[in-house]
Amino acid sequence: MAAQKPPAIVAELGRPETAEETAARKAESSRRHRSNQTLLNLVVALVASLAVVLFLVVVVVRPDPGALNPIDYKAVAADAQGATTEPLVVPSLPAGWTANDARFEKKLEVLDWYVGFVTPSTQFIALDQGIDANPTWQGALLDRARQTGTTTVEGLSWTVFDNRTANDPGNFAYSMVTTVGSSTIVLHGTAPTSEFELLAASIAAGIAGR
Repeated sequence: MAAQKPPAIVAELGRPETAEETAARKAESSRRHRSNQTLLNLVVALVASLAVVLFLVVVVVRPDPGALNPIDYKAVAADAQGATTEPLVVPSLPAGWTANDARFEKKLEVLDWYVGFVTPSTQFIALDQGIDANPTWQGALLDRARQTGTTTVEGLSWTVFDNRTANDPGNFAYSMVTTVGSSTIVLHGTAPTSEFELLAASIAAGIAGR
């Protein structure tokens, strides 16, 4: 029968470990392993969180619309005017107003002069001038919003569609509609009423000055 191997001598002790010392050493080793594993998990979670934040900044966050290069909507209107005998609405607005889009095209089968304005409060108001438009065009443009009132701005009467209390009204939170000659003029967006009325006043002044 082979001789039993004697217990190994631990250098730090100068003798073999007792059973209690062996159990304590293994317990301490397990504790250190768990501690290192927890630290590693925290580092991985932190790196993952930073990656998510970076993704949101790069992909989701959009620049301030006021910081975009403004469009010279008056020049666009001058070019487009040759395509129609109906005078296009070109409001003159004070400092702080910019346009981020302007085009003359067919929209919902109606010739439409469109300008997107960024207001001084960094909100949005769109101007749509439908030429020879009908109620179907207006209803489709406003997504069948229901009239909530009327208002008169500088002698021009407007129908109001206040949709601000709706769930996610988007760019149709507030709308104003008027008819001038062969044109149906629709304003819609997210700006406060005061900025809608300032734009409406500028439109009325331009019409009166023709």
